[in-house]
Parts: sequence; structure tokens; C-alpha cells
Amino acid sequence: MMMSEIAKDRMAHSVRKRGSVSSLSGREFRQKELHGNTKNSRSTVSYTDEPSQRDNASHLTAQMENTYQLGPTKHFPAAIVNHILKDVLTNYLQGEQYEPELCRQMTKTISEVIKTQVKDLMIPRYKLIVIVHIGQLNSQSILIGSRCLWDPKSDTFSSYVFRNSSLFALASVYAIYFE
Repeated sequence: MMMSEIAKDRMAHSVRKRGSVSSLSGREFRQKELHGNTKNSRSTVSYTDEPSQRDNASHLTAQMENTYQLGPTKHFPAAIVNHILKDVLTNYLQGEQYEPELCRQMTKTISEVIKTQVKDLMIPRYKLIVIVHIGQLNSQSILIGSRCLWDPKSDTFSSYVFRNSSLFALASVYAIYFE
């Protein structure tokens, strides 16, 4: 009985998708299943659908389509971030005395800890900027200003000021929505 051309094409397509071809005929394959190994056993060859495209596919990057989402689905939780800032600054600086070299290292450590904890909130599509200032508390005044260009509907910030007997610290987190 002859297979029609359509049936052959379907079989070839399913074999190509599956990725392996057995060199045994249908009868030999059934014999092997029934009686175990046959005298003239043959191997199975595995391959990819198009070998030349396999090499090119590993170098291609996935292109994402535009979502056309102009605003955040979940707004930045400024109150929760304020609690994170308070907890981190209090835990790291509660009993510390002002020493310039120690405070320089602490600003880096504290900003990384804050950034990690805020990222753990998993707020989608927000870019974060964390800035920490630590200075000596010695009857002086300081003004810290920042300017940003942003959309007031979606972009926001949180900040917290910590003081003990020897030092002060200001931590700020800027959350800019990435369209």
C-alpha cells in the first residue's frame, strides 16, 4: 500500500519536529520491541530541525514588543520604603561615633542594603537611585538639595533623616518610572 504525498509530508514534518530518526524499518522496530535486541540493530540519530539556523539562533537576541503602557500598574510604596530607610539607618548607625573613613564606607554599605531591600519589594518598571549622606553632628548647618526631571504622576521619592549624639545621616530613594 502506497502512502499519499500528504501523509509523507506530515510524517516528515513530525519526524523533523521530534528531532530523531530511527534507521530501523517499521517491521524491524516491532521485532526489536517484541524480542529485545535484533541481530542487525541500528542506531538512532538525533539532530536539530535546521542545523545552519541553530548556530545563528544562539547569537540572536529576543526582541520585546512595546506594551504601550504609559503609567504604572502598581505605584511606588513610599510609606514602606520610609520604614526600610528608618530600619536600615537605625540598625547600622545607632551606636556609631563619627569617623570620616568609617562613615565613607558606611555610606556605600547602607546604600547597597537599602537598594537591595527596596528591589525585594519587586515594584515593576521603576528605576531606583539611592543616595546616603553621613556627616558629623557638631552644631553646624547643612543644606542638601537635589533636582530631577520627572513626571509627578508616576515618579516619587522617599527620604529619612537619622541623628544620634555624634552624627547625622540622610538617606533618599528616588523612584523613576521607566516607560
